[in-house]
Amino acid sequence: MIDQSYQPLAGIRVIEISHMIMGPSAGFFLASLGAEVIKIEPPDGDNTRKLTGMGRGFYPSFNRGKKSVVLNTKTPEGLATLHQLISTADVFLENFRDGSMEKLGLAPTQLQEKYPTLIIASCKGFLQGPYENRTAMDEVVQMMTGMAYMTGPKGRPLRIGSSTVDITGGLFTAFGVVAALFKRQQDGLGHQIRTGLFESCLLLVMQHMVQFDLEGTESPPMPNREFSWPIYDIFTTQDERSIFIGAITGGHWELVCRLLGLEDLLTAPRLQTRMQQINHRAWTIPLVAAAVAKQPYAELAAQLEQQGIPFGPVSRPVEMYDDPHVNRPNGLLSSVDNETGQIYRAPGLPFEVDGQALFPTDPNLAAIGEHTEEILAALQKPAQ
Repeated sequence: MIDQSYQPLAGIRVIEISHMIMGPSAGFFLASLGAEVIKIEPPDGDNTRKLTGMGRGFYPSFNRGKKSVVLNTKTPEGLATLHQLISTADVFLENFRDGSMEKLGLAPTQLQEKYPTLIIASCKGFLQGPYENRTAMDEVVQMMTGMAYMTGPKGRPLRIGSSTVDITGGLFTAFGVVAALFKRQQDGLGHQIRTGLFESCLLLVMQHMVQFDLEGTESPPMPNREFSWPIYDIFTTQDERSIFIGAITGGHWELVCRLLGLEDLLTAPRLQTRMQQINHRAWTIPLVAAAVAKQPYAELAAQLEQQGIPFGPVSRPVEMYDDPHVNRPNGLLSSVDNETGQIYRAPGLPFEVDGQALFPTDPNLAAIGEHTEEILAALQKPAQ
């Protein structure tokens, strides 16, 4: 049973009008902290619901725990109802183009004038500047900022294997919203938050920028990087399992050599310092690989764990459903898609509070317009 006693945003109402990942993930993070997140969908539902293949997990992953209200904002009546809802809200969250929001009277300056205590969170491609009107996507900004360059081998830029920047941008948006709510307690005013997808990715490559600024040296892509450790590689075990092993301290180096029966490396004159061990990787890594190839994965993993050596299997995302740590109590939460009746399992936020995992109060995925009648009926009730 999930403990829902920790809901710091209980009583906070968020009106979300967004699609794809960046905006919905921000709403999901807020819902996981106890906020009431009302997702506004068009009559046919958010188009993200209809995605298949690699996009199939977008909607169910980042819209759990939200209420769904259908409004046709292309009609005066639908738009007027949306404004009624916004007048009851603490936060308005959106991730559409600036111009389209302005036409609806939903641009931040328009909303701030009408609702002075409202916090407006806008998920955009770029912050203000020369690029602010460009269209952005996760892959686009990974290419632009150098993230893709750093991820693939030299000459073969690759995007990261998930929607990392979209999710990070949503996290920064939620972080900004929580800060603005705290600030509103002090000044009584609403605030405008604009989060840039490009700038979110820029922060992720910051370490490489700063290295160049301080040292004047440019890091090569990760697959071609210069190693700072004697062992930091992927190997294949006797039973054809891929495993990453890292020996990043002198103690690790000694433990791995003894564990693999390579004690001769410990007394080799040319391997007596850390830099010597790094500089002679061309000699030592094939020896380590040959020794690993003689070990069954389960036995090797157990010994590495016992010795405190950094290691990990090279897994596929689907294998996480069989991972014992992922399947610990409250590691995964089962959700029901109320539109289709399907049940799926997904993780919550990656931190615990007082030993408890955090999930939305209602873990399920609302059907299109499931809460329309309930939410709109409440608008008609006279103030108490």
